[in-house]
Amino acid sequence: MKIENTFIEDLIVIEPTVFGDERGFFFESYSEIKFKGLGINIDFVQDNQSFSKRGTLRGLHYQNPPYAQTKLVRVLEGEIIDVAVDLRKESPTFGKAFSILLSSDNKKQLLVPQGFAHGFSVISETASVMYKCDQFYNKESEGGIKYDDPSLRIDWGMNPINAIVSEKDQILPFINECNSKF
Repeated sequence: MKIENTFIEDLIVIEPTVFGDERGFFFESYSEIKFKGLGINIDFVQDNQSFSKRGTLRGLHYQNPPYAQTKLVRVLEGEIIDVAVDLRKESPTFGKAFSILLSSDNKKQLLVPQGFAHGFSVISETASVMYKCDQFYNKESEGGIKYDDPSLRIDWGMNPINAIVSEKDQILPFINECNSKF
């Protein structure tokens, strides 16, 4: 297992060691011992999974403290453009977005720490996404940023005008109006 630091501090790409042969492949997507060996000390308490069709755009979501969540995101089937936006007001990368192609083929994972908004778009026919969280969901602490905020300049891998977006996500505020407590 290896990690790749991104241009945003604490936002990490994790690439597992994959063992393959004529039968298929095997890899550890999460190992507490290996993560701690890499300096990642997180106690995950909840797993979430979604299934979406091509053109679906989910996010950008976050939870405010004390229910802020770290997420370990991976794709079980298909391909997504995964996006994290730094909401930490004291960070030199506040308001910057990072995106990465996560797929069942590349098996990469994105560790999205507390203090970030997260979302993804589905660019394959369908996609199953799974993510681990270090805090339980808390409706009262949820917040979000509108996916098409022009200040973020996110390339979702598709035209956002044609995206399938929930009503809730369509009315989220831009980053300069969000209720982030980070």
